[in-house]
Amino acid sequence: MSVAAAFLYRDGQRVRSVSLEEPVDCSGDRSSFVWIGLVEPSFEELEALRRSYSLHPLAVEDALKAHQLPKIDVYGDTLFAVARTAFLEDGSIRYGETAIFVGPHHIITVRHGSPRNHGELREKLEAAPTLLAQGVDYVLHGVLDFIVDSYGPIISTIEEEVLQMEARALNAFLSRDEIARLFQRRRELLRLGRILGPMGEVCSKLSRLDLPCVDGEAKPYFSDVLDHLRRTQTMADGLREVLTSVFEISSLLEQQRQGIITRQLAAWAAILAVPTAIAGIYGMNFENMPELKLHDGYFVVLGVIAVLCATLYWRFRRTGWL
Repeated sequence: MSVAAAFLYRDGQRVRSVSLEEPVDCSGDRSSFVWIGLVEPSFEELEALRRSYSLHPLAVEDALKAHQLPKIDVYGDTLFAVARTAFLEDGSIRYGETAIFVGPHHIITVRHGSPRNHGELREKLEAAPTLLAQGVDYVLHGVLDFIVDSYGPIISTIEEEVLQMEARALNAFLSRDEIARLFQRRRELLRLGRILGPMGEVCSKLSRLDLPCVDGEAKPYFSDVLDHLRRTQTMADGLREVLTSVFEISSLLEQQRQGIITRQLAAWAAILAVPTAIAGIYGMNFENMPELKLHDGYFVVLGVIAVLCATLYWRFRRTGWL
């Protein structure tokens, strides 16, 4: 059974549990509604809910397949919203999906692929009966706020990792694995951005448009969720820029280090060219080389080599090549 919780609420208080096949009549009382939570439901379970609460077949199909981007649809006097959940698993960002059916007196959440259940959220809302008594739109706000808040720890974890990469890039060469990790994080943030954009549109519609089941007094709550989402999106965009700059800094520093090594090798090659050239001349064994008859010629040549090498070393040292 995939039913996580199914209860009838009245005046902000939990009254009793309900079954999927039980259509509960709460007409005429805004504070009375049914909140049902499902996890990876079967077709039969969703079909039972469709019959009990007159859910639209297209919305039921979307909730069953779980392959949607965040969106919000209106079917008569009911809403159907899709939100994407995100979580870290084995160091990578994974995604789930939560479909939400909202009617005048019912709210049904269908979770796919998310390990974070709504038990904590339900307890939090039940601890504030004044808000819970306002109706299903406040529960909808709580669900969306619960999902959006889960993005923050992901961004914080990636930010910490990115800062460590940045410090590493300034002090040493990045390894192949570190560069691969850098590009992986950038791709993950790009995908997260493609989720945050539609999520922002959902929250924007709920905070600005006149939609069924959403009271005007609840719109500021959705605006607050939108603000949280925009801050998260700004942080994600900033991290993508930092990742790009880390790679660029690493490349520039590597080029600089290679340039320094190249100059040093060139300087030492020039210094060593002096004794090599002189030794090459005297190694040709010509007979007409008068200086070979000098008594101190060997030491004179060594002295000339030493002076020339020292002069070249001093010049290269002065110019910063050594």
